[in-house]
Amino acid sequence: MAFFQESRPAREPFLRAPASVLILIGVLVAAHIGRVFAPDPAAITEHYALNPAVYAQALKSSGAALPSLSALLIPPFSHMFLHANVTHLAFNCIWLLVFGSVVARRFGTLGFYIFFFVCGLAGAAAFVLMDWGDSNGAIGASGAISGLMGAGIRMLRIREPWLQGATLPLVPLTSSQVLLYSVLWLVMNIAVGKIGIGPMGEAELIAWQAHVGGYLAGLLLAGPFDLYFGPRPNGA
Repeated sequence: MAFFQESRPAREPFLRAPASVLILIGVLVAAHIGRVFAPDPAAITEHYALNPAVYAQALKSSGAALPSLSALLIPPFSHMFLHANVTHLAFNCIWLLVFGSVVARRFGTLGFYIFFFVCGLAGAAAFVLMDWGDSNGAIGASGAISGLMGAGIRMLRIREPWLQGATLPLVPLTSSQVLLYSVLWLVMNIAVGKIGIGPMGEAELIAWQAHVGGYLAGLLLAGPFDLYFGPRPNGA
């Protein structure tokens, strides 16, 4: 597959985000406002957060005690649209704007949305499996956004930021850029998650398992997605 790169002056227009990214940010903001002003915000969080205990119960229970199908299938999606507070929401939206724009420019609208949800589901699976049976639920789009980070680090040229990442081949998984960033990112997330420090320094539980699962999914799935949604040579 042939690729073409532009001359040095070209830069990625971070501040001109694709509409797909802005729409997704708008949906996350609207979902947060809707939950905050709902008659019972706590009930919404309880029903739509991702709770590992529910899945553990599903394997142990039978008959009337078995969780409903909706209780098992909806939270892996719905938890991405719930955020603890404005700080949590803002922090996620900033990273979504940065890395989501990179991925959306390369994969297009459909590919971007599919990739976002696939990474979010991978993060959800990692959280449930690594916290199996725990009753602390997870909320937030961090797992999906971590996947965008994983893909973005394979699209960007950190040492040559003037190059157009939307048209160049992906950076190999074994490159020093990918390996160094991934090790630093994973160590930082696990450490922060274990200590329990929020995005602005406040003490809170962090679903680091979802971050790790989403990031690894994004890192590994960027290649297969690129075959279907990535750039095509002229005339292809």
